[in-house]
Amino acid sequence: MSPELWLAASLFAVVSLITPGPNNTMILTSGVNFGLQRTLPHLLGICIGFGLMQMLVGLGLHGVLGKYPIVLECLRYVGGAYMLWLAWKLATSRVAPGEVAGKNQPLGFWGAAAFQWVNPKAWVMCMTAMTAYLPVEASAMQVLLLACLFTLLGLPCVGSWAAFGSSMRKFLQDPFMLRIFNNTMALALVASLYPMLMT
Repeated sequence: MSPELWLAASLFAVVSLITPGPNNTMILTSGVNFGLQRTLPHLLGICIGFGLMQMLVGLGLHGVLGKYPIVLECLRYVGGAYMLWLAWKLATSRVAPGEVAGKNQPLGFWGAAAFQWVNPKAWVMCMTAMTAYLPVEASAMQVLLLACLFTLLGLPCVGSWAAFGSSMRKFLQDPFMLRIFNNTMALALVASLYPMLMT
C-alpha cells in the first residue's frame, strides 16, 4: 500500500471509530456507570476484538461469507437482537455511579471482543476497509498491518467516549438523572440499529 492509501485508511478508521455507534454508546454508558478504570477491559475488548475480526476476514473469512451470505444475514439479526437485549438491560439498570452491585458489572474484555462479531457497524467498517484499502491479492502482512492500524487508532477514538462518560459521573450522581441518561443511551442504541439493519 502506498503512503497515500495508508493515510486514506487512517482517516477512514478515525472517522468510523469515533462516530456514534453501538460500541461508542455502550462504552460511554460504561464510563458513566462504572468509571474509566473499570471500563478499560471493555475498551481493550472492542479494539483488539475488532482488529482480530478484521484480520480473520482479510485472511479468507470473507470468501466463506461470500459463498454463504446467509451466515452474514444471520449475524446481522442475531446482533440486532443482542443489542435490543443490551438496550433493555441498560434502560432497566438502577445502579448509581460508584455503587457496586453484584448483578451490575461492566462488559468485560471477552464479552466486548465477542460483541464485534454481532455488531452490524463493525461488519460494515470491516468489509469497507478490506475492500477499499487492500488490493485483491493482499498479503497476510498487509492484512495484519491494516488490522493493527484500526486497533491502535481505536484506543484513543473509542477511549475518548469512555473518558467522556467517566467525566460525566459527577453530574449524574442523582439516580433520577442517571435513569434519564441510561434510558437515552438505550434509545440511542436501538436507533443505531435502523440504518445498519436496513442496508
